[in-house]
Amino acid sequence: MSLRTALERGEFVISCEVGPLKGTDTTEILENAELLKGKVHAANVTDQQSAVMRLGSLATSYLIKEKGLEPIFQVTCRDRNRIALQSDLLSASALGIENVLALTGDFPSFGDHPQAKAVYDLDSVQLLWVIDRLNNGYDMVGNELQGKTNLFPGAVVNPGADTPAALELQIMKLEKKIAAGAKFIQTQAIYDVDAFANFMKRIEGYKVPVLAGVIPLKSVGMARFMNSSVAGVFVPDHLIQRMTEAERKAETGIQIAAEIINGLRGICQGVHIMAIGWEKRVPQIIETAGL
Repeated sequence: MSLRTALERGEFVISCEVGPLKGTDTTEILENAELLKGKVHAANVTDQQSAVMRLGSLATSYLIKEKGLEPIFQVTCRDRNRIALQSDLLSASALGIENVLALTGDFPSFGDHPQAKAVYDLDSVQLLWVIDRLNNGYDMVGNELQGKTNLFPGAVVNPGADTPAALELQIMKLEKKIAAGAKFIQTQAIYDVDAFANFMKRIEGYKVPVLAGVIPLKSVGMARFMNSSVAGVFVPDHLIQRMTEAERKAETGIQIAAEIINGLRGICQGVHIMAIGWEKRVPQIIETAGL
């Protein structure tokens, strides 16, 4: 069953991530695809994540699709102008790749080529509008296409913004993304289910499926790093204490992730598991959560 169909039917959806590697060896990617198919509805294929140069998201999306794992083709605006963005979207549709996640993208200064020039010809809201145009058979300047796309666009939101003003800005951006055509939303990592429930009440009128982000904790250091360095993510003290006291920290991190997933059921329409190098443990997280 496709991601689009599962969301339209109101099912509790599970997505995850597959990160392209830095090089042409696709062995690990294909192994992960084989492991994940049938266990998740779809997998995001990250696009030069954290502005680090890697194998392309379009090629990787096609490779995992051939393995039977439905891709969500991430497209960032950082590295392409409007011509290249539209061309890649046409290419994805021609290859049978339908799900697209529109992202503005991190600054190149965060990555391994800090001298690179950012493009940002469009932002994620404009990209969603472009996808809607392509789906209707026209490019963004009104030229008619010879064959329109059938793309299913999504967007992101950070419900854990640090201040009330920042949260209002996130909600305003979300409203613009939905108006531009976003059909599903994925969020930044959630550790406080009650706070996320309050956020969901704020946006319940938008009537768009939301997949809550879940990042399993691998260590105490990871939890503290996210609190200090990842905007909009807060790991509560009681979870840090639990990880500190745990003898088997990896297993405890998986258990915490499963508990968060169960807490999110009934609040949103699914979860997006960002395993960050633990892709092979995603089935264990899903099984522990009883999904």
